[in-house]
Amino acid sequence: MTNLFSLGRRGSFAAAFSLLMIPTTSQAAVYDLTVDNVTIDTGDFRKQGIGYNGASPGPVLRFEEGEDVTINVTNNLDETTSIHWHGLILPYQQDGVPTISYEGIKPGETFTYNFPITQSGTYWFHSHSGFQEPDGAYGAIVIKPKKREPFRYDRDYVVQLTDKHPHDGSRIMRNLKMMPDYYNRQQQTVSDFVEDASENGLDATISDRMAWGDMRMMPADVEDLQGFTPLINGKSAKQNWTGLFKAGERVRLRFINSSAMAYFDIRIPGLKMTVVNADGNNVQPVKVDEFRIAVAETYDVIVHPKEDQAYTIFAASMGRSAFGRGTLAPRDGMTANVPDLKERPLLTMADMGMDHGNMAGMEHGSMMKMDDTDVKGMDQSKMPGMPMENMGSMKGMDQSKMTGMDHSKMVGMGKKADPFYAAGSGLAPAATNGGKFLSYKDLKAQKPLYKHRPATREIELRLTGNMERYVWSINGKKYQDDEEIRLKYGERVRFKFVNETMMSHPMHLHGMWSILDTGAGKWNPIKHTVSIAPGTTVYTETEVDAAGQWAFHCHLSYHAASGMFRRVVVEGGPETARLEATDIKEVLK
Repeated sequence: MTNLFSLGRRGSFAAAFSLLMIPTTSQAAVYDLTVDNVTIDTGDFRKQGIGYNGASPGPVLRFEEGEDVTINVTNNLDETTSIHWHGLILPYQQDGVPTISYEGIKPGETFTYNFPITQSGTYWFHSHSGFQEPDGAYGAIVIKPKKREPFRYDRDYVVQLTDKHPHDGSRIMRNLKMMPDYYNRQQQTVSDFVEDASENGLDATISDRMAWGDMRMMPADVEDLQGFTPLINGKSAKQNWTGLFKAGERVRLRFINSSAMAYFDIRIPGLKMTVVNADGNNVQPVKVDEFRIAVAETYDVIVHPKEDQAYTIFAASMGRSAFGRGTLAPRDGMTANVPDLKERPLLTMADMGMDHGNMAGMEHGSMMKMDDTDVKGMDQSKMPGMPMENMGSMKGMDQSKMTGMDHSKMVGMGKKADPFYAAGSGLAPAATNGGKFLSYKDLKAQKPLYKHRPATREIELRLTGNMERYVWSINGKKYQDDEEIRLKYGERVRFKFVNETMMSHPMHLHGMWSILDTGAGKWNPIKHTVSIAPGTTVYTETEVDAAGQWAFHCHLSYHAASGMFRRVVVEGGPETARLEATDIKEVLK
């Protein structure tokens, strides 16, 4: 089946997307994109949103490694827009971030992007203006490599995920600021209390509820945003996107998570998946039954369906509040069984490493005796290594004031519960039916991109925030209140991410690669987005080889918008453009 979500250099689906593609030479291609108000129909609800060439998601742009592309973007909105080419290595003026790369594209204007394609793989594009991306302004990019790929396949499909919400992005942000658990649809009820009391005893249940109340959080705090409908290539589970195959063919699926906030756990019951590419870079093949895809990440997998039957692509949100569903089938109209969502994950005191009597070096139960003032002042910067994967929120815990407590001595707090490093217990995921769940440690570069060498210096980035006020920050400061990160062209910088919050943060550095330190040395995987789980410390290294100024931020839309964002300035380089002063306070308006 032809993928109607794609458009390449050698074909046109103008009727579907009104995308004019004018090929010139083998080394150049011209594309026209419009940014439009569109209607989005999820099958559950209809809403007004933003799209490209009259649709959301926009078309799949297909480039070829080594060519130069020209993309004319016309803004048909009544507000300024932009397009960021996520994961592409290009001149900073073409990166598409208002006030950092350029001033954006004003209503009625056309901006022309020109840049060389220096890579291959699966990427995506989206608006970097306000909340236009969660409102529907996103699309996919597929880049054909110059050389033959180290794996074979017969079919090739983009599988682009998003979390479409009936509320627009601005309204969601206002509601989160007003009440951070506004969108928590899985809070515990009286019947839950009765059930717990019957199983664990009344006194223990009351004590547990009081402990959570003291910390101003709930066991159901796993996702910031619920009430959304997951979409695959713009279609809900009811609408069922379908990709066709013939039995015996190898099918390449290019998964892209374009969500505003939702992580997804992906599986295809009845089929093993071979992961061959992560964030556009080939990796040594690894067979898995399930994998988690963070917001903004991409994973390419190959499946080999040998039977003449349909298979369900099942994408469960991390908090198990919703699922997306698509189908691989030999013929149109075929469907397969759709799995039930697993039981919603709930946090426990053990998940937080806060069991009474298990805290060496602290007064017994002292965490539970804090009053509201103490809780509001709690800063996770003094809490390294806590195994709090998928914790969600810890309301009221401002992560900058909890001093005098050596949490490194707490039993259980030194272990990583990061699913990307190892599937653990509790809320850390494990594959359904005991299969293989992908971890970051499984990823090894197919071919090192850079010569392995020691870093010249280390920069620590503490991921901080206050859930009660819904403020997210880096090193305790919001974007508007801190200076940029300055790097020297030609150096190799080691970034130390210390997640002091109760949520996972997918950190995205524009313009340069992040080499994720998994202990594999020169085979460490190369990524553009790295997810940092709660209570964990993660290291990446970057070859500073791109002059100019770049964005560096959490890719959860409402975390970036409330402060977890930085500007990176690269000084020096062979063709460093003059960096004009910008008012960084305008970036997140």
